Amino acid sequence: MMDYTENNDPADEYRREELIRTIERSIQKLTLQELEALYYNMSTQNYINDPF
Repeated sequence: MMDYTENNDPADEYRREELIRTIERSIQKLTLQELEALYYNMSTQNYINDPF
């Protein structure tokens, strides 16, 4: 997975922040089981690399 790198385009940065806020709001509504499934899926696809 590629890490986020700084981009000088303010429109891209605004869109990135907007997407992060939308994802955060959606995650807050998930049940524990849904969060665990999401965590497992993201970790097996190497979006999450840190162990508990």
